[in-house]
Amino acid sequence: MKDLIAQNIEELDFNDVDNLIWSAVFSSKEETRNKAKEMIFLKGLQHGVVPSSIQNFYDAMGRGEVHSITVPAVNIRGLTYYAARAIFRSAMKNNVGLIIFEIARSEIGYTYQSPSEYTANIIAAALREGFYYPIFLQGDHFQVNKKNFEKNHKEEIDTLKNLIKESINAGFFNIDIDASTMVDYSKKTLKEQQKENFTLTAMFTDYIRGLQPDGITVSVGGEIGHIGGKNSTVEEFEAFMKGYLKTLNSQKGISKISVQTGTAHGGIPLKDGTLAQVKLDFNVLKSIGSLAQEKYGLSGAVQHGASTLPMELFDKFPESYTSEIHLATGFQNTMYDLAPDWLKKEIYQYLQEKCKEEWKQDMTYEQFIYKTRKKGFGPFKKQWWSLPEDIKNAIMDELSKTFDVIFEKLRVKDSIQLVNKYINPVNVSLKFLQ
Repeated sequence: MKDLIAQNIEELDFNDVDNLIWSAVFSSKEETRNKAKEMIFLKGLQHGVVPSSIQNFYDAMGRGEVHSITVPAVNIRGLTYYAARAIFRSAMKNNVGLIIFEIARSEIGYTYQSPSEYTANIIAAALREGFYYPIFLQGDHFQVNKKNFEKNHKEEIDTLKNLIKESINAGFFNIDIDASTMVDYSKKTLKEQQKENFTLTAMFTDYIRGLQPDGITVSVGGEIGHIGGKNSTVEEFEAFMKGYLKTLNSQKGISKISVQTGTAHGGIPLKDGTLAQVKLDFNVLKSIGSLAQEKYGLSGAVQHGASTLPMELFDKFPESYTSEIHLATGFQNTMYDLAPDWLKKEIYQYLQEKCKEEWKQDMTYEQFIYKTRKKGFGPFKKQWWSLPEDIKNAIMDELSKTFDVIFEKLRVKDSIQLVNKYINPVNVSLKFLQ
C-alpha cells in the first residue's frame, strides 16, 4: 500500500483501486485512510466521476420538460464497494446516468460508514467499472430525533447541522431533511400539526444554502408523512408548503416531497419471517406529486421503503408523479441470502446479545432477526469484505440482474443523455481531504 500511496495519480491502474479502497476503509492509520480517499477522489475527477447535485434535472421535471421517470435512490448498508460496482455494471449496460447513492443518519451509525468513506466507496466503484459520469450522493433521512429534540432542542439541531456540514464537505450535494417526526396530529389544524416540521425544514434548508459550494445548488428534500405512519394527504402537503415558503429565507427551497403511502422501512415481517403484502396507495403519489409539480415547481413525490415491494408495482411509479424512489432492504436481503452460513450464524448470535432489548414479546425469532440484521454490517464489515471472491461475485451478479429490471421499470434506461443535458458538474475540493 505504501507504494500505491506514493504513486502519482496518473500512474494508478484501475486494479489498484481495490487496494486503495481497502486502505480507505480498513487502515488502522487515519492518515493512510485519508490519503487513500484523496487519491480515489482525484482519480475520479480525472475521469469525470464528480460528486454532483441533481437539482437542475429536478427543476426540469418541475417545469414539465421531463416526465414519466422515477430516479432510484439506493442505500447500501454493507459490501458497499462491491454492491456499488454491481449497480454501476448494470448502469453501464443500460446507459443509465440517473441514480442516487444515499445513506441515512441512522445507517451511518450502525453500518460504521462515515460520509467520506461512503463517497470513497462510490467513486472507487465507478472507476472500477468504467462509469465516467457525474455521481449523485445523498444524505437520506437526516432526521430530527423527537425524543432528543424534546430533551434538548439546541443539542439535537446542532447534531444534525454537524452531520449536514460533514456530508456536504464529503460531496453529498443532495440532502433529505426529515422533520416529519415532529408532526403533531393532536393539534387541531393542519398548519399547527405541520408547524414544527415546516419550521425546522426551512431552517435546515437555509443552513444548507449557506454551506453549499459556489456553483452548486444542493438538492434538498422535505417530508410530510413519517414512513410507517398514516397516509399523507394533499391538504397536509398544502399546509406544509404554505408554512415552509413563508418561513424560508433562501430563494431556493426543496426540490421534492416525501410522502407516506402505506409502506414501512424494510417491509413488515410476518411470524415466519416472510413479508406481508403492502397496500400501497398510488393515488397519494399522484395527487401530491402532480400538485407539487404544477403549483410549486417541485420534481414530484418521493416513495420510501420500496425495495421489498413486488417488482410488478415498479412500472406504476413513473406514471404516478414519483420523481424518486428509495431502495435499501431488498439488497440487504440479497446479501444475506447468499452469505455463508458461518457468517450468518456469527452475526445472528451477536444480534441476540447486543440487540436483545429490541426483541419484543410478540416477536418470533425470525421476525427479530429480520428486523435487526441490518445492524450486522458495521461490526462485521471486515468479514463481509473478506468473503471469498466467488461469493462476492454471486452477490454482485444477483444485484446487477435486479437493477437491470429496476432501471427498465423506472424508465431510467438511456438516461445518460439527460444527465449530459441537465447536469453541469462542478469540480470542488472536498473539505474532508484538507
